[in-house]
Amino acid sequence: MNLSCYVFQSSNSFENVGFQNQTPIIHFIIKGISDVPQLQTLVFLLVLIIYLMTVCGNMTLLLLVCLEPRLHTPMYFFLGNLSFLDVFCLTITLHKILLSYMSGDKTVSFTNCMSQMYIFSSLTCNELLILTAMSYDRYVAICNPLHYHMIMNSRVCVLLCVFCWVLGFMEVIPHMLAISRFSCYKSNVINHYFCDILPIMKLSCSDTTLLRLIIFIEGLFLVSFTPFLLTFISYVFIIYTILRIRSSSGRRKAFYTCSSHLTVVNILYISLVCQYLRPSSTDTLDSTDSLESNKLFSLFNTAAVPMLNPLIYSLKNRDVKSSLRRRLKLAKYQ
Repeated sequence: MNLSCYVFQSSNSFENVGFQNQTPIIHFIIKGISDVPQLQTLVFLLVLIIYLMTVCGNMTLLLLVCLEPRLHTPMYFFLGNLSFLDVFCLTITLHKILLSYMSGDKTVSFTNCMSQMYIFSSLTCNELLILTAMSYDRYVAICNPLHYHMIMNSRVCVLLCVFCWVLGFMEVIPHMLAISRFSCYKSNVINHYFCDILPIMKLSCSDTTLLRLIIFIEGLFLVSFTPFLLTFISYVFIIYTILRIRSSSGRRKAFYTCSSHLTVVNILYISLVCQYLRPSSTDTLDSTDSLESNKLFSLFNTAAVPMLNPLIYSLKNRDVKSSLRRRLKLAKYQ
């Protein structure tokens, strides 16, 4: 990683600024969610409540999956991975903003910023891949129920999860190598609440062509489109199989088994589309409105979606609700 990056200190045009007017950049300043002083306390409390609710909800779901024998199935194995991932991702993105509100220190070192960017991007890829694996699990459960336990055995589930985690962390390496080639930045103030690839790219005065090409190619063929296509194909077969079921009660039961996953997938992909695939006319590099809207979409994607996941799976799932009631009764009598 190239740590000898520079930030321009002059208001002149970039073409007329020499390297003698640059100083090494050793830290970034995280601007945060809002600049309005009167809203700082409200924003801090809101972020803290979201964080605590997300951690409590996902950790409760993770503990239920680990402790309840009836939840030791492939679907809940993937769901446990998803809950752990959500807690990890939210902690990575929100811990600095929470600390900055308490201490007033909004600086983050260059190395920590790059580390946060790498981990967050990797976890986002992991989430898409794990949701894709869950869609395959639902496809096997509904379209090939007689061979479900033979196909989705413990070895296959573990291999799928290992593949998702390894691929997610490997996929972001080209992005980080491209960012490490940036030699200067227009400013060290990041108009965001954590270090993300797009805000860093907007700050760079280096050539970002290579990074844009990597984002486009990997996003199109590996990270976004391929998981979406595989999930879409799985649900085409699932819906086709459900429609062939003669009894209405059988169709409702079959659809019920995948409704929670389908809800989570729709929310996640819609939020990602709103954040990254808006028309280019509304997303210029220097657009302040674009940066502010990106923060709102990113906050929903990184904070609200992980908070909603355990609620969706618990409210729409009888096994989770009955397991939670059982554990609460055991805790009461103990």
